[in-house]
Amino acid sequence: MILALGDLLEEPPEIRGPHAISFVLVYLGVALILLALQYVPNLSEWRVPLVADLAALAVFLLLTHSTAAFWFLYLFVALAAGTRWGLERSIVLAGVVTLAVLLHEAFQGGFALVRVFSWVALVVGTFTAGTGLAFLGDRNRRHAAEHEFLARLTGMLKVERGIAESLRLVLDELRCAFNCEKAILIFRDAEVERLFVWTVVAGQSVRITPESLPVARSDSFLLDRPEVTACWNEMEGAGTGFGWNRHDGMRLAELPQLPAAARRTLGLHSMLSVPFDFAGQPVGRFVVGNGQRRFLAEDLHWFERIVRHLSPQMESVFFLRHLRSRSIEAERSRISRDIHDGILQTLLSVVIQLDVLRRKLPQCPEQVAADLATLQQTVRSETQELRRMVTDLRPIGVQSADLTDLMTGFAERFREEAGLAVDLLVDGVALQVPDRICRELFQIYREGLHNVKKHARATHVVVKLWQNDSLVFLEIDDNGGGFSFAGRFTGDELDRLRLGPISIKERTRSVGGVLTVESAPGHGARVTVEIPVD
Repeated sequence: MILALGDLLEEPPEIRGPHAISFVLVYLGVALILLALQYVPNLSEWRVPLVADLAALAVFLLLTHSTAAFWFLYLFVALAAGTRWGLERSIVLAGVVTLAVLLHEAFQGGFALVRVFSWVALVVGTFTAGTGLAFLGDRNRRHAAEHEFLARLTGMLKVERGIAESLRLVLDELRCAFNCEKAILIFRDAEVERLFVWTVVAGQSVRITPESLPVARSDSFLLDRPEVTACWNEMEGAGTGFGWNRHDGMRLAELPQLPAAARRTLGLHSMLSVPFDFAGQPVGRFVVGNGQRRFLAEDLHWFERIVRHLSPQMESVFFLRHLRSRSIEAERSRISRDIHDGILQTLLSVVIQLDVLRRKLPQCPEQVAADLATLQQTVRSETQELRRMVTDLRPIGVQSADLTDLMTGFAERFREEAGLAVDLLVDGVALQVPDRICRELFQIYREGLHNVKKHARATHVVVKLWQNDSLVFLEIDDNGGGFSFAGRFTGDELDRLRLGPISIKERTRSVGGVLTVESAPGHGARVTVEIPVD
């Protein structure tokens, strides 16, 4: 509009028209006001219909004889039409405007053979320029819609939401996007050597459970060719389909087909199938099937782009799921070991002693009473230990500001319960550590003190906590009997030797830290944990 205004100011009055400049100024002013209203919360979604711009364009054509000034407004409206209406309707608009401009020129200048060439140039230029701007607007609209769709899909893949629910949302979104009855994810888990199949069907909104199949059936469900991106519109008999090599885009003369048994299992009669990789290795396929119309090559291209976009996020989610599973398994193993080696052994011993005391009762009642008192104290101690274990299993929230106070409070309770001298030395500089690392540090600290109480036969423990620019350090030093080995070892070395505190090793690794254990049998041990704070 500013360019149109500049052109009008350069034209003589008889060309620009008596009211054309005023019209453009009003049009521009209204546009700026509407632009400002977009920042008002209640009006941010309100938009002036495109018909209003078309009406303004028609009025301006009647007010001015300047084709150049009209062109500037027309190109703006063509771009807006392509953005809001799409290319097909915008081409019709360009044709109508081109015809109107031609009639306007013919009416103003009259018919002359010499003017026919200029009219042809005007028609071609007007239609081509309008269509070109509409094409750009349409591409911009599609790009924005695709970007929004991909961002929405990525936002659905969240570890805290859970794998099953995340995949249900993603698959249902893909099913709707391609107007299909089914969307399927086929994933080959090499760690557990199983093939998992998640399926979402139209109208299904409940939590989905993957079907677990033998990994030997992978070739049937994954088409036996991980490089193939395939479409089958008809899968019975020879079928009809197309596809290409996803690495070089070359069309395939012979397309791999889903075996009949796999088709029956998945319930498909047509499908789009795109493979996805983890760490450069093919691990599965996304499939949408039983569409309401025949699939086209552009559908398969779009599906391929979606899967390529989702793959890194999928890899992160599945990797964190594996980490969480391994952490849970390690924690269960630790709890099982603690119960088996501690409380369970004590209870078995109590059962045996009670049987002995039952037999001794008639002959030595006083001795039995004394022994029962001892057993009662043993059961009481094991009850306290079991209560501690249950308390440790409860999730806690630890922040940098609270870490020192929590450690101090635990040290005071530990002194009273264990009867050990505990010195807690914390650097005076305020700790600046992420909450997740704080939680693991506190758990390591608590686990380390309990290990000293149960196994070290120590009388004195010194705990140090400090931080530099890149690392936070926790050191637990006792004067007990030490470990069964002598020397200084890292966590990885202890793993190879099958030695050391398992739970502390796992917690240290979970936050990217390094564990070091120094042991001198009969003279104590020192456990040091270094964790990067970033």
